[in-house]
Order: sequence, then structure tokens, then C-alpha cells
Amino acid sequence: MLDRLNRALEKVEEDTRAPVDVAEMARTALTSEHHLRRLFSVLSGMPLSEYVRRRRLTLAGAEVLRGEEGLLDIAVRYGYGSAEAFARAFRAMHGVGPGEARRTGAVLNSQPRMTFRLTVEGSTTMRYRIVEKEAFRLVGARARVPIVHEGRNPVMEDFVRGLDQGVRERIGELSDQEPRGLLGVTVALSPDRGEGSEIDYYQAAATSARGAEGMDVLEVPAGTWVVFPKSVPVEEVPEGLQRMWADAFGHWFPSNPAYRATEGPEVLRVAYSGDGATAEAELWLPVERA
Repeated sequence: MLDRLNRALEKVEEDTRAPVDVAEMARTALTSEHHLRRLFSVLSGMPLSEYVRRRRLTLAGAEVLRGEEGLLDIAVRYGYGSAEAFARAFRAMHGVGPGEARRTGAVLNSQPRMTFRLTVEGSTTMRYRIVEKEAFRLVGARARVPIVHEGRNPVMEDFVRGLDQGVRERIGELSDQEPRGLLGVTVALSPDRGEGSEIDYYQAAATSARGAEGMDVLEVPAGTWVVFPKSVPVEEVPEGLQRMWADAFGHWFPSNPAYRATEGPEVLRVAYSGDGATAEAELWLPVERA
């Protein structure tokens, strides 16, 4: 899987005048566009579109400093329709305009060419199970929150803390199927999921109920899910829970090419042990057979 992903990334380096055809990249990687974008963002820590932008501006920066061609010619070669658009993008990445960079020999930023390799660390077995579920509903409270890939998410935490006990109990009473209990549900608004971009986040229950007054309802179609259970020491929360996504996309999917991520809500169930020392978690990701 990672070899095919690396072959797909070579297309970023090819015809720099044209926008990258992500659908063609996905065909090269023998996967779906959604899975390619999701896999790339988790493995690299940035959206695919951001990598393309930064990589091409890195190549353009080298040509600007070389001084052999006009700035407009360079702008066109790297897909910009005008010198003004190129200058804005150039400044956003390098902190200086192309004309000034050429005159002063400025120090520029560089986005290295990415390749992915699977690194074996230790001998821990990654547990999972495949679940076929009929259509169901996620019913609960919803908020729009920014994505934070690592560390605390204050906006999300404030939302969860702001739910009174009565609301939590009403949501919990709706739970009548797996995954059971009060769930954290993320629904992406953009396939790239860049740091700081927004998602819909729910505190919800998986249920067959039609809904409840004052609560949001998300209809989930029948489909296949991969479920990753993990015990996380409480002192490693939230980072240990966030690493479940990195483990799934960095290790499980490349090792199990029969499945790929598909669009849909991503569900995290967390229950704390009786002594409060461990968070027993399950990450549910929607998948399809490749």
C-alpha cells in the first residue's frame, strides 16, 4: 500500500502547470480518493492539498533565486494565473515576495519531497474486529469545533463540559446497540482535515430511536466498520486516544489493503475503569472492501 502511495505522490512532481488530479493519484494507489486523502493527512500531519501547494512553492522558490527566468514565467509554470496570485502564495509560504527574494537572496522555506515507509516498532499486536451493522442513528448534542491532531482541544472540552447531567442521561438512555454508551462522534466537513479546520462533533448514542426533542440526529447507512479496542493509561489522555487514528492509518490500513476508509462518522467510545486509572476505548471507523 505505501509503495503505491509513493508512486501516486510522484505525480505532484510531474506537470506543475496543472492542478494535481487527486482521482488519478487514487487510481495509481489502487484506492479511493477519500481513503487517499485520509491516509495522507494522518501519515503526514497535513492535508494533501497543502503538501502540493508547499512542494510546488518550494520548487518555484529555487527557480526564483536562480534568476534565469522572469517571475511571470515561473508563476505560470507552477499553475498560477497571474504574477499577483503567485506573489501572494509565495509570501504566505516564504514570508517574502518573489521579487524581494530575488533581489536580496533571501532565505526561503522548503517542503521536502515526501516518501512513506512502514517502520516496525516493538512487537505489540494491534487488535481489531470487523463489524457489519444495519442502518442506525446517532442522536445527541452537536457542536462545530476545530481539528486538533495532538494535545488538548479546548473548544471540544468546553462543549462537553457544558452539557448538563440531565442531557447526558437522556442521551445515554437512547443507547440500544453497539457501540454502547455516550459516544464522541466526529464528522469531517473537508476530506483533507487540516489542523484548525472544522468538524461536526457529537456527544451521541447509537440507537434505533427516531430521535429526541432538542437533539440532533445523524442517519448512518448500513455498512462495514473496523473496530480498534485499546486500553490507555489515564495520564496519557488525550494523546493516547488521538494515537488510535495514527495507528489505524499508519499501521493497520497499509497492512490490510483489503479494506479502505470510506466516508462516514468516526466514533470513539471511552469508558473509564473502576479505579479511574485506565480509559478503555474503542475506535469505530467506516470502511469498505477494496
